[in-house]
Amino acid sequence: MTIFKVKMNDTMRILVLFASLAFLGSCVPNRKYVYLQKNDVNSKVLPKDTVVREYSYEDFAYKIQPEDILSVRFESLTPQQYDFFTKDIQLAGQSLSQQANPLLIGELVDNEGMVPFPVVGKVKVAGLTIYEAQDTLQKIANQYLQNPIVKVRLINFRITFLGEVNREGTITLSNNRVSLMEAIGLAGGLTDLADKKNIKLIRIRNGQTDVQYIDLLDEDFMQSPNFFINQNDLIIVPALRQRPYRKYVGQNVSLAISALTLVVLTINLLTN
Repeated sequence: MTIFKVKMNDTMRILVLFASLAFLGSCVPNRKYVYLQKNDVNSKVLPKDTVVREYSYEDFAYKIQPEDILSVRFESLTPQQYDFFTKDIQLAGQSLSQQANPLLIGELVDNEGMVPFPVVGKVKVAGLTIYEAQDTLQKIANQYLQNPIVKVRLINFRITFLGEVNREGTITLSNNRVSLMEAIGLAGGLTDLADKKNIKLIRIRNGQTDVQYIDLLDEDFMQSPNFFINQNDLIIVPALRQRPYRKYVGQNVSLAISALTLVVLTINLLTN
């Protein structure tokens, strides 16, 4: 009986060892969790309610691309029957899905970067900022309408998140000046096992696809040209190496240890 108890004690020690290894293997260091770290600064001695660093951004203004959909509104004192710019869109009787279709209320920028208008013809807007396009259309409207006001807005500004985010998928934004941090917030944030140091950004620009990597653990990212997102950006968030261990190995090891512990305790009770 004594020998049996010794073996039981050895078994318990082995189980405790395996449990400890399983726990340590699933741990993620705190430095891989915290966004925008500054390694040369001790946060414990930072003065409170005081600006410790300042970052300046270049004036970011999204430039219109082919396949964008623009909301273009003309308002003027010209009677409606003579105002050929204003669309008479009848939404009554349409389903909600039809009303939500941007093509029903917007102007599609064609592959040549042009938007067609009655009488005036096609107007090139690709390569212009929203305000530059608005100013261009304002000058044209001045020639035909009485005291016109032109309002231009991008209505299909979209980005897509894949990988270790809480809500994968495509997000449509009403604002075209959005930082990557804001966009991540709209996606529900990153999961605990997201690799914030190696986020992949895929961006279509000037007819080519660019692939870049972003480090969200480094505060210097706030000075990156990728701090603001672009139309149709694809952001892929990879998992840390601990993910497969925690998801598969860690869970199975924990279940096995629990089962073995139960068996050992049961036998121990029966033999006492």
